[in-house]
Amino acid sequence: MNQRLIAALIAGPLVIILGAVALAAPLPYSKYSPGPTFDVLGTDVEDAEIIQVDGHPAYYDDGQIRFTTVLSSSRDRKLSLAEALSAWIDPDQAVVPFDVAHPPDQTAEQEKEEGAAQMTTSQDVAKAVAMEEIGEKVEPRLQVAAVSEGGPADGKLLVRDVFLRVDGKKVTSSEQVVEQVQTHDDGSPVRLLMRRDGKQLAVEVTPEVVDGTPRIGVTLGLGYEFPFDITIQVDPTVGGPSAGLMFSLGIYDTLTPGPLTGGAVVAGTGELAADGSVQPIGGIAQKIAGAQDAGAELFLVPPANCADVADLDPDLRLVKAETMHDAREAIETWADDPDAALPAC
Repeated sequence: MNQRLIAALIAGPLVIILGAVALAAPLPYSKYSPGPTFDVLGTDVEDAEIIQVDGHPAYYDDGQIRFTTVLSSSRDRKLSLAEALSAWIDPDQAVVPFDVAHPPDQTAEQEKEEGAAQMTTSQDVAKAVAMEEIGEKVEPRLQVAAVSEGGPADGKLLVRDVFLRVDGKKVTSSEQVVEQVQTHDDGSPVRLLMRRDGKQLAVEVTPEVVDGTPRIGVTLGLGYEFPFDITIQVDPTVGGPSAGLMFSLGIYDTLTPGPLTGGAVVAGTGELAADGSVQPIGGIAQKIAGAQDAGAELFLVPPANCADVADLDPDLRLVKAETMHDAREAIETWADDPDAALPAC
């Protein structure tokens, strides 16, 4: 047996082993895949309306308004080369840096709390914008958007408690609350005057020091005093702000007679700002794919995401939504005439 043959016999298996190791080795990447879509005009698993109204007429008509979601590969594992290549060639998936999908400065619990806080704020902004769209007035307030499990405020404060005073001082911004809490580095309790369900509530919370800073274990967010009550029953595992636009359109549809969509299926995405403008989100290609699978015929796109959809050719119509008002008018126009000219990217 000559030397070349011996070398080949030795090197061949090594190359195969090294290739297998390379394909299986974790890389600093995660992937986004189409997630489930949810019809905000529908019912939950207990057959209760997703959008429930108390104190105003409610109209439950035909049609669907769906918000879309994205699934990210889990925080406790990174993609292998084989998985990354598979996701890269799949047009419905996206490969993203792991630190983008799971920020390194957050724990899994912090990531979950942030998502829950964003969902609370997005729902309340959606209610306010929809109410203003039908001519109602709302008053902005500073409120609790999330309570850290096991933190100092756990069991004392609830989501949507409104801040009135901290240590006797009137507060109207999150900065004021944070600054006052940070004066309690001596371990003394913070005196909070809150409003819950229309009643004032006095609470004392002793901060814990985290990274040298006193914290009471809550996330602050924008809330409102509403003229009537609206509850959105959404899956608690779903977080983030990107359903805001679709929540607001669903609420508007529920508060007004007749189906906004003309009985058709409309989907979309976009974080909603307090002024009604639609802000960009991530994973829009995966959300469009999910909407298409759910039978949507029209999809609402935040203006800043137009560049992300330029190369897509889905089997549904993409409409640019500058504001909730623009989106509402576009849906109404489309429901009357599916071939009508609409705002496009």
